[in-house]
Amino acid sequence: MPRIELTTDVHAAPEAVFDACLDVDTHTDSMGNSAERAVGGVTTGRLAPGDTVTWEARHFGLPWRMTVRITDYRRPYGFTDEQVSGPFRRWRHEHRFTRNPADRAATVMRDVIDFTAPMGPLGRLVARLILRPYLRRLIARRNAYLADTLSRPQRQAEGAE
Repeated sequence: MPRIELTTDVHAAPEAVFDACLDVDTHTDSMGNSAERAVGGVTTGRLAPGDTVTWEARHFGLPWRMTVRITDYRRPYGFTDEQVSGPFRRWRHEHRFTRNPADRAATVMRDVIDFTAPMGPLGRLVARLILRPYLRRLIARRNAYLADTLSRPQRQAEGAE
């Protein structure tokens, strides 16, 4: 089963990062390249424990649809979303947040994604060669968007001094 692990430093408190990662509108804004949008379940605002959201997007020029449920919720330390239906045989995305020990005003955001592609041996090959690198870049771009968006008020406040 392929695994993706990413760590991103965000100059914001863990509570703010946690809330932003559960915000459907922020997620949609961060995924502009794939035209991702919420079409079912919670379609705007912040997700809560047990909520589902159905996403539609275009990846590799093809339409994708995936419904995920928030299966674990520990504000502000982390949450997990898991695929209920969609293109993967299995999808589990853990979001973890810890205060940065080197900068108490910042958060270390960690994503751990485990997924399994359909179609047996062919799916495993596609997952390793194509899906894993693609998804890693997609999540890294999303994290960069979040880090930039959440640090913007801090940069504006520092510029006002």
